[in-house]
Amino acid sequence: MADVSYRHRVVDPPISEILGYSGGLLIEGVRACGKTMTGRQHAASEVALDSGLPQIRAALDLDPALLLEGKTPRLIDEWQLAPDLWNAVRREVDARQRPGQFILTGSSVPAEDATRHSGAHRISRVRLRPMTLFERGLGTGNVSLTALFDGEEPSPALDSGTSVREALDALVHGGWPGDVDATTAQAQRYLRDYVEDVVSIDMGRLDGEPRRDPIRLRALLRSLARHIATEASFTTIAKDVTTQALSAETAASYINALRRLFIVEEQPAWAPHLRSRYAVRTSSKLHFVDPALAAAVTGTSAERLMQDLETAGLWFESQVVQHLRTFAELRGGHVYHYRDKSGKEADAVVEFDDGRWAAFEVKLGQRQIAKAQNSLAAFVADIDTRRTPAPVFTAVVTADGPTMKLADGVLTFPLSALRP
Repeated sequence: MADVSYRHRVVDPPISEILGYSGGLLIEGVRACGKTMTGRQHAASEVALDSGLPQIRAALDLDPALLLEGKTPRLIDEWQLAPDLWNAVRREVDARQRPGQFILTGSSVPAEDATRHSGAHRISRVRLRPMTLFERGLGTGNVSLTALFDGEEPSPALDSGTSVREALDALVHGGWPGDVDATTAQAQRYLRDYVEDVVSIDMGRLDGEPRRDPIRLRALLRSLARHIATEASFTTIAKDVTTQALSAETAASYINALRRLFIVEEQPAWAPHLRSRYAVRTSSKLHFVDPALAAAVTGTSAERLMQDLETAGLWFESQVVQHLRTFAELRGGHVYHYRDKSGKEADAVVEFDDGRWAAFEVKLGQRQIAKAQNSLAAFVADIDTRRTPAPVFTAVVTADGPTMKLADGVLTFPLSALRP
């Protein structure tokens, strides 16, 4: 079912690998990020549960297992619309005892069900997000995150090939596959419609959730846009919703629903062993799955961001976290942040299960590289390396800076150079 017009995604090689040993695969992620097209690249047949065809509804009512018959791997698109299919797929995987049987896609997380098996050892998971700069063809791909962790240094390049203004335009444009060839203005119009669909339709379709007030939800999304990449509490976010009365509990409930739709993601705090006695902050940072959503809900253009560099810096940090998360997860890595009560911080910490880790500071412009170097040095000096290993590397990620190793050993490169 391969499509010659398909844009390669960084999850394609892991998907092929997973289908070689796992009976089932779940591709989950925010709506319209490309799950169906990616699934089709690896599938031999498919059934779309959101097609509205009466025969699909009849099969679900009669015997859901009827929908599992077909050439394998069989794609079951938007499986969460019929949650009972999960257990049917698991049982069929057990019965067939062969890898590569089913690919499920889902754009929301169904409510918890005690009768639904976890799928462990039968159904593997891959998270898909809007496209990175590398996937959009906007990056050079000269810096490999995997190679950096293997101790390889990138080739120096003094010219990033982009400006801060161009980088912010790419951020505001967003990485939705259907919008890649659109202008930034067109992409933002599509995203504003997309957000309205989330508010008025998608939230109402979530099972197990109370009815949400669209007016309050729109106000909450605007507040989130002002606080992405920060440690703002639910109380702070609720108080910032100036046009509507909103409690911290209601804000938390709304944000949890947005998590179930993969609209919002958390960046947990990292807790290494320290030499000092300063307490480590434990609050997570919140991010939109793509910072272009922040631009959409606030009506912000790249030109406006150039006039508000503080906001631009936070949104760019969020974009860097999105890229690091996308690339690190391909190898089982996780992305955290660090801040202690003394002010030492790292915008992102990528850690793998084997204990290897690296710290990143994010700066919009290359003139801030020296400040970021000092911040990373202070942070690393406080790590107790007897109990937490030293970082494999530290790096400053910019929008327009060079790719090089600095005198103190810190690496620096623009986001547009990063690839898996």
